[in-house]
Amino acid sequence: MLLTSWNVNGLRAALKKGFMDFLNENDPNIIGLQETKMVQGQAEIDLPKYEEIWNSADKKGYSGTAIFTKEKPLNISLGIGIEEHDKEGRVITLELEKFFFVNVYTPNSKEKLARIDYRVKWENAFRNYLMILDTLKPVIICGDLNVAHTEIDLKNPKANRNNAGFSDQERGKFSELLESGFVDSFRYLYPDAIEKYTWWSYRFNARVNNAGWRIDYFLVSDRIKDSVKDFIIHDKVEGSDHCPVSLIIDI
Repeated sequence: MLLTSWNVNGLRAALKKGFMDFLNENDPNIIGLQETKMVQGQAEIDLPKYEEIWNSADKKGYSGTAIFTKEKPLNISLGIGIEEHDKEGRVITLELEKFFFVNVYTPNSKEKLARIDYRVKWENAFRNYLMILDTLKPVIICGDLNVAHTEIDLKNPKANRNNAGFSDQERGKFSELLESGFVDSFRYLYPDAIEKYTWWSYRFNARVNNAGWRIDYFLVSDRIKDSVKDFIIHDKVEGSDHCPVSLIIDI
């Protein structure tokens, strides 16, 4: 099974920059999108092979997630069931026969960590949500988790220490999530890989110089980690400041 995730940084813009070409060529069973910045119907999307599930933010043109799936879900859930956290369209969960598929766009802590207190509350609530799902069947989580976990997950760790996405609080919460029974599938397969990034700033020719961060993930329940066959970072695919990532899993 091929699963793909992509923070498109505005799907309407990405549609003009080759999104459909990538989707048709990659042809995943399921693709999770983050930062769609739209509601269903605001753009013409012709996907006869896929069922579309959307979760848009209350605020227009902000945040938002979507899943396009060939696999028919048994159930669909939007959000995590907590009103405070469900206004920005950040989570979609599909229940499939053998696993839950969770697509997430984690809140950014903002410049000078202006939103770090909320981010920590979010992390605790989201981890609890995943742990409940994990008692029912295995979970596969994809998305922009807005954190580089270790120093080899970004180009300039010393300069970025305690900036948004590389704060001690965010990295600690990511460690807690892994300790709760989940595995970073890329690091499971490639524990020592360096200079493998999924996001690059639009400034300073960051992408040309590969001065990036690895903040887009597939996490899986620990008990299905051996089903993971490969992880692909599509770093040549443009159309967003993030590139798509794919998981190949036999489940």
